[in-house]
Amino acid sequence: MKNIVSLRTLKEHWEKPGRNDSEQQLKAWYQEAKMANWKNPNDIKSQYKNASIVGSNRVVFNICGNKYRLVVKVNYLTEWIYVRFVGTHNEYDKIDVTTILKKNIMDVKLIKTEDEYNEALSRIDELFDVTPESKEFDEAELLIALVELYEQQHYKIESPDPIEAIKFRMEQMEVKRTDMTKYFGTRGRVSEILNRKRELTLVMIKKLHKDFGIPAESLLA
Repeated sequence: MKNIVSLRTLKEHWEKPGRNDSEQQLKAWYQEAKMANWKNPNDIKSQYKNASIVGSNRVVFNICGNKYRLVVKVNYLTEWIYVRFVGTHNEYDKIDVTTILKKNIMDVKLIKTEDEYNEALSRIDELFDVTPESKEFDEAELLIALVELYEQQHYKIESPDPIEAIKFRMEQMEVKRTDMTKYFGTRGRVSEILNRKRELTLVMIKKLHKDFGIPAESLLA
C-alpha cells in the first residue's frame, strides 16, 4: 500500500513489558503491507487466511499465533492504511473495532511535536474514508505525508529478521514446514534454514519473494 500511518502504535506495543515477542512479526506485517496492492478485502484474505474483515473497512490480523490482534483501517481507493490498535485478546474484546475514532480539526503544518502528531492522526482518522474526488482529499493526503515524515524520524520501523519473516508468512498462510520444500529443496534443508543452521541463498530469496510474497527487504535484512 502507498501509505501506512500511526507506526507509533506498533512500536509502543512491542516495547511494553512481556510483548517483545510480537516485534518481528509486526515488522514482517509492516514490510508486507508496504509492498501490498490490496484492491478489496478479498485480496487481503487471499494473503492472510486467518485475517478478519469487519465493518468500516477495518481488518483484524492475528499476530503470534493469535496471541495478539492488530486492527487497521484500509482505504482501498487511496491505498492508505491506518494502524488503529494492537493488543491482547482480552484488550481486543474491550473495544469496538468498527467505531475506533477521534474527532478533530486542525491547521495543516509541518509536524514538530507529539501533540501535533496526535492531532494530525486524529484528523486523518476523521478524513480517512475520503475519495480522490472529494474536496477533503488534498488535506488528507498532505496530512498523511506529514505524518509519515515525522514517523520516519521518530518511529521508523526496521526490517524484521529474515527467518521470522518467513515464519510469519507461513503462519498467515497456514503453511506447514513440509510445504516449504518447494522453496528450500528438502525437508532437511527446511529444518536447517528455519533453525538458522544454514543461510538463505540468493535463489531461495528470489523464489520466496516472487512465489511466497515475502518482501525482498525482509529477506535481505
